[in-house]
Amino acid sequence: MSEPYISISQINTYIRNIFEAEVMLQNICVYGEVSSYSVSGGNAYFNLKDESGMLACVLFGAGRFDAPKIGDMVLVRGSMSYYAKGGKLSFNAISIMPYGKGLLYEKFLALKAELESRGYFDPARKRTLPGRVKRIGVVSSETGAVIRDIIDVTHRRNDGIDIVLFPVKVQGLGADHEIAMGIDFFSCYDDVDVVIVARGGGSMEDLEPFNSEIVATATYNCTKPVVSAVGHETDFTIIDFVADLRAPTPSAAAELVAWDKTLEIEKVNSVIRSMNRSIDALIHDVSSTIIDNMDGCSSNIDNLIARYNLRLDMSVSNLSLIDRLVDNYGHKLDKSIILLDSLNPRKVTSLGYSKVLKGGKNIASIKDIKVGDKINISMMDGQIVSSVEEVV
Repeated sequence: MSEPYISISQINTYIRNIFEAEVMLQNICVYGEVSSYSVSGGNAYFNLKDESGMLACVLFGAGRFDAPKIGDMVLVRGSMSYYAKGGKLSFNAISIMPYGKGLLYEKFLALKAELESRGYFDPARKRTLPGRVKRIGVVSSETGAVIRDIIDVTHRRNDGIDIVLFPVKVQGLGADHEIAMGIDFFSCYDDVDVVIVARGGGSMEDLEPFNSEIVATATYNCTKPVVSAVGHETDFTIIDFVADLRAPTPSAAAELVAWDKTLEIEKVNSVIRSMNRSIDALIHDVSSTIIDNMDGCSSNIDNLIARYNLRLDMSVSNLSLIDRLVDNYGHKLDKSIILLDSLNPRKVTSLGYSKVLKGGKNIASIKDIKVGDKINISMMDGQIVSSVEEVV
């Protein structure tokens, strides 16, 4: 039995019919990066690529559209076609436009307008970041440079700040639900002070999860301040407008959130140095005052001692004068005693003299008595009561 043989034209035609019959490959939109572009005969021949594949494209009537540059992201509408004669598969495009003006961008603008009308972007509801963050919640991929950059920058500024990671997919199917779940988790986690939602740069389709309503709503309802750090500085996503703060990069987000411990230490040291200077100045002033007062007191004490020494000298001199006066008065007293002793009635009466009293009064003359008066005669050892019989 002979083997069946198929010609090249037959198999190519068969392949072309398969592609033409496949509805899923007709009138579709494809996006990718332009890796080559040339125009011949009014038609453009170019290749689109992404991370793992490449697609040859033909754009008929290319003059109707602006020519893209190598590296541009474009959105192409057309159908898959197999050129049977040449045995080549290509994408026959009927239009080409920059990807930013494509369907995803239109979807982005529509959602942005809707959320803005709900007040999601209202500046009045945005919160300021805490001044002293102790723990940061991060919603991001557990692999890659983003989480490492956040950890490195945070701990460089302050190694006392804790970082809690809620690992999520940051692109692809279901990534938006995981991101929203992470934000909701930290919203109820009391030990976290602020939430950073982060991923690296990428195309608009890569950042699509951060342009979803579910992520925007979770951010809007979060009870903790949310910092958006998605993409590069030139990338803008819906979460950027809803978050309390937008950082241009994940590293910048860590810079904004983590307070610099070295600056705080320097501030404290500066205050301590200022206090030490003030204390030293106060001690110097008080010491000077004490020394001045001591000098004054010493001078006053010396003057006081001199005055009291002078008084003491005068007192000693007065005492000498008093001694002399005492001696003089002693001599006078001795003389007075001798005189008094000589005038002592008892001594007089011992010599035979007596004292005559009449009615208790001394009788110094015979004129003071008359015959018949009663008189008392005081003797040394007693009295004599008598009557006057004669006055001569």
